Amino acid sequence: MGIISRHWKGIAKPDEEENYINHLRQDTFPKLRGINGFIEAFILRKTTDRGVEFLIVTHWQSMEAVRQFAGEAAGVAVVPLAVQAMMVEYDEEVAHYEIVGGESRSE
Repeated sequence: MGIISRHWKGIAKPDEEENYINHLRQDTFPKLRGINGFIEAFILRKTTDRGVEFLIVTHWQSMEAVRQFAGEAAGVAVVPLAVQAMMVEYDEEVAHYEIVGGESRSE
């Protein structure tokens, strides 16, 4: 199996946007960097009528690496209580995809 791409979405309250980004940078991402098999993470956002929608995409070397972060029920979202309080709504499950191809610009 190739690289695993893990996707999770949530809509933050408008006044919690920066708090959520700070939580990711100061709490979640340092934990991810400590997991063998973690590759990278991306924060994507767009403004909606209900708040700021975030799509968090992480890449992993294997599902075993994902389970080191998420536990045995790897399809269940990891949403700490502090983050739940920042959200209007959020996915309780995540989606995993196997990366089978792609392209990037070479410099």
